[in-house]
Amino acid sequence: MPTRIELCSSDDVAPGSALKVDTNGLELAVFNVEGEFYVMDDLCSHGPGSLSEGFIDGDVIECPFHNGQFSIVTGEIVSPPCMVPQKTYPVTVEDGKIFIEA
Repeated sequence: MPTRIELCSSDDVAPGSALKVDTNGLELAVFNVEGEFYVMDDLCSHGPGSLSEGFIDGDVIECPFHNGQFSIVTGEIVSPPCMVPQKTYPVTVEDGKIFIEA
């Protein structure tokens, strides 16, 4: 059964930016795309890159390690060399707090 986990305040993640959150044994990247929040594993599926430190272009994140790209919304691969999609998490925002089910 999934556990509800509080990650951060919505004010902690400005539009067009990302925040790394370590909690409950998870390393996560929280993204704000035009006021909508998305969460995926922070560690790139291709190598040691931290996606929260990557370059954001709209709803695409580019890994700073090897320049592979993923959809922030779905975790799907946008550009190689990535071969494995990123794990994403359902997000809810309540009273200015961001939560996931994991």
